[in-house]
Amino acid sequence: MGMYEAVTHGVRVRVTPQYLEEESSPDEGRYVWAYTIDILNEGSETVQLRTRHWRITDATGRTEEVRGPGVVGQTPVLAPGASFRYTSGCPLTTPSGIMVGSYQMTTDTGKRINVAVPAFSLDSPHATRSLN
Repeated sequence: MGMYEAVTHGVRVRVTPQYLEEESSPDEGRYVWAYTIDILNEGSETVQLRTRHWRITDATGRTEEVRGPGVVGQTPVLAPGASFRYTSGCPLTTPSGIMVGSYQMTTDTGKRINVAVPAFSLDSPHATRSLN
């Protein structure tokens, strides 16, 4: 697993996913990942993260959309040069998947911006690469 980055409107989003072997139960079809996200404001305006939107696709192609206020119960305000880091988790019933999303933010002038979260892959050691 690598690190994934995207920059939108001067806001850099960096994602580092990690498979949690100890929380997963492959026999029961439960696979769990943690992902750590760094949000860095490299722009010239203060921004506040208001809501998040995720699209999670599992190995069978089933897609789930998740929307909600803030991240980990917070709506962080990022002045120019500031950053915010949080870790969250994602359980799947398949040994791999893909997440992609966006944050809706407002600037201190009241403008709404959509900040992309880069697509990142959730891979576990149990993901079999089938050779047909």
